[in-house]
Amino acid sequence: MAASWTVLDEVAAAAPPSLRKGPRGGGRDRGAVVRHVAEAELAYARKLGLKLGAETTAARRAAILGALRASTANADHDTGWPVPYAARRIAWHVLDHAWEIEDRTKSPRPTSSRSAKTRKRAPNR
Repeated sequence: MAASWTVLDEVAAAAPPSLRKGPRGGGRDRGAVVRHVAEAELAYARKLGLKLGAETTAARRAAILGALRASTANADHDTGWPVPYAARRIAWHVLDHAWEIEDRTKSPRPTSSRSAKTRKRAPNR
């Protein structure tokens, strides 16, 4: 989990504030993506039985890690998520948005003049 946050922090620090827009012109900029991840972590924390508010990023993450470490392997806090699921879900969400920032930071690949339908395929052997 901590490693996924490290990846997001490093990717966000290296990315420009304005990210390349998607094919239909949409998408959030870097700051909005990072804020979205932080807001989602507050919701995920509730699933672990935590009530967090305006803590710093480091304090929020420490509280989440502490809750995961303190819980038994399959505790769900009666209304929350099983700990293994919570760890996977939170880490996936963080990494997914780190990858989004990376993808939207890079220049798009040039498109070929031929469409996908006209490309010749190598024969199966």
